Amino acid sequence: MAAKETETIIKLKSITKRYGFGDAESFALHNFDLTVKRGEFIMIMGPSGCGKTTLLNVIGLLDKPTSGDYQLQGKSVARISARKKARFRAKEIGFIFQNFNLIPNLTVIDNVCLPLLYSGIRKTRRLKMADTILERFHLREREYYMPHQLSGGQQQRVAIARSLISNPSIILADEPTGNLDSRASHIVMEELRDIHALGNTIIMVTHNPALTTYATRVIHMLDGEIDTDIKTVDDRDLPRPGDPEKISVRILPKKDNQIEIAVDAQTNVVVTGKNVIAAQPEESKKTEKKSAKTKKSDDKKKTIKVEKRDEEKK
Repeated sequence: MAAKETETIIKLKSITKRYGFGDAESFALHNFDLTVKRGEFIMIMGPSGCGKTTLLNVIGLLDKPTSGDYQLQGKSVARISARKKARFRAKEIGFIFQNFNLIPNLTVIDNVCLPLLYSGIRKTRRLKMADTILERFHLREREYYMPHQLSGGQQQRVAIARSLISNPSIILADEPTGNLDSRASHIVMEELRDIHALGNTIIMVTHNPALTTYATRVIHMLDGEIDTDIKTVDDRDLPRPGDPEKISVRILPKKDNQIEIAVDAQTNVVVTGKNVIAAQPEESKKTEKKSAKTKKSDDKKKTIKVEKRDEEKK
């Protein structure tokens, strides 16, 4: 199989972020170089103060570097107007924060709708889209709860749902499991892995080395620079949106407490209680029925021929 091309979506060249002057001068990032391919799941680790969050802010267009060149999808960020940056940020970049950053006086569904408000989408459609994505995260029954009525893990899943509602191509996560227990952290990371499998690019900051198993690339930072950069997945094996080689899983509620899981174009799995039934698509069923009929017809023809031969002998 020929190797597929992998698009470079982020390229940082000699990025420096400096604070203060003279004796008080310090560097959050110093001559920082980074190239990110579409479909990567990058974990960024390092001690506090090494520049991890500053890096996310620069990539997410929330902060400007002091010097250096930042190219986003092949275009230099320095040449993009503030209005276009805001529009790109709202449409193409999803942010997940450690402290969830949910608005306390808005319901769950209104929090999830918020990014769509800046896209000019009407309220009815916003609510419908939020309802759909909350169902995906098993939070539909809590749509009209207030944030304080949810557990930490549920709040983080709401934050993830909010970051995904505009279908961004890049997701930036700053310690998304930092305030969660191990069980809630596992649920959140499984959600992020499913999102990554659809071809989204994820850049995540963490202090937890156990989470690096989810990554395709692990970067350790030190004093505003890259100390080590390890890839665990080859670029040509990264997932891409609409890649037919990848399996997409959709969970659809059905009547009688059944759940249908559409694994791919060839297989459906219906779960009813403890029973799991692998169901073939209609075309395959028709083909099987047709082949069975053909087989019966062939057997009948063989029988007729045998009978005729017996008559001839007589």
